[in-house]
Amino acid sequence: MSKTSIACIAFNDNKVLIAHRNPTGQMGGRWEFPGGKVEDGESEETAVAREFKEEFGVSITVGPKIATAIFKHNGENVMLNAHLVELPHNGIDVPFVLTEHTEYRWAELPEIPTLNFVDSDMMIYSQVVKYFAQNIAE
Repeated sequence: MSKTSIACIAFNDNKVLIAHRNPTGQMGGRWEFPGGKVEDGESEETAVAREFKEEFGVSITVGPKIATAIFKHNGENVMLNAHLVELPHNGIDVPFVLTEHTEYRWAELPEIPTLNFVDSDMMIYSQVVKYFAQNIAE
């Protein structure tokens, strides 16, 4: 496995944070769980914190890995690992500063399959739902 990507899963009031990608690039204009690529020599936890800081302008607490999948990107296998993250605030009263996305919002989990969501994130969706049901749902 040569490449690893990470997804950041943040829950708030029984909803999950999703972001709408800028309209450029292969997955442009689609919804996703925030995240990105793990750089050479970087731990997954470091990558999760860096990506969130770069894309949303906030420092987060990185939690456990809660989902994993393998997908193909440009003919290469990529491991996608989703980590639970804790945000300093919900981005509503104090907006996040976006660099890679046009918008973000807190979505109900059942709503996600109805959105134009990135394919790789849909591969971990059922695991995220299961984790939520077992650990977060009230």
